[in-house]
Amino acid sequence: TGYALEKKVVKSKAGEKVGLPCCHEIPSSEGLHNYRVYWQKNTTEVVLAYAEGNVIREHERYKNRTEMNEKNLTLWISPVEILDNGPYQCVVQHLRFSQNSVVLCDETVTLFVTADFSKPNITANVSSTSCESTEMIVRCSSHGGFPKPQISGALNNVSVAWNTTSVSKSSLNLYNITGKLRLNVTKDVSFSCSVEYNGLAKSSSLLLKKTSNCVVTTEPSSYNVITASSIIIIIFLLAITLAARYLRRHGKCSSFFKKQSLT
Repeated sequence: TGYALEKKVVKSKAGEKVGLPCCHEIPSSEGLHNYRVYWQKNTTEVVLAYAEGNVIREHERYKNRTEMNEKNLTLWISPVEILDNGPYQCVVQHLRFSQNSVVLCDETVTLFVTADFSKPNITANVSSTSCESTEMIVRCSSHGGFPKPQISGALNNVSVAWNTTSVSKSSLNLYNITGKLRLNVTKDVSFSCSVEYNGLAKSSSLLLKKTSNCVVTTEPSSYNVITASSIIIIIFLLAITLAARYLRRHGKCSSFFKKQSLT
């Protein structure tokens, strides 16, 4: 239900029931039949009008959504729509004589309607990556709210400026908003997006992770060192064995030729 601030401004959310206070209250000794009451919007559209206790006019757009209290003359609207936003005028006349009427009060009250935005949706797409950083296109969007919003972004709670922002209106005069940002991420960071409207805010956050495109070289493990050393030793031993066999055979051949020459 809406509420009044100094009886001049009433705030309400779309879909709720709201009461707009009038500037006059009918004494208990009298009835509505002694009065003429006009509720107007923008001083031109008659929303609801009473004369001598009967409804004499009702605006088509407010039909079946309005009623008036017959004592304090409060205008009730339910459910409130975005198009209801604006100034309303309560004009009260007393019918003292059949042909003349006295204006008792004429006062304006402003209805300020809000509609909640959706929780911001954050998306991050990688456009390029290297060993040092990852380039991302980050978007944040929210829709279906009123009045016109502001959007802000932050990296690890440090404010950042959007590259572009766009605001559009739907057929119901609700707003949609989108922010776009190009970032170079050098480490994992938290990105937050906030949509603010009429002192209210909706926020979301997303962890942006740096992706690496580097070829990582690792130090050889002790197992690899031991394996390589073992192979070298085995090859060395094989070489010595083969050399020894060669020398042994070579020695036998030399002694054989010596014996042949002696005979």
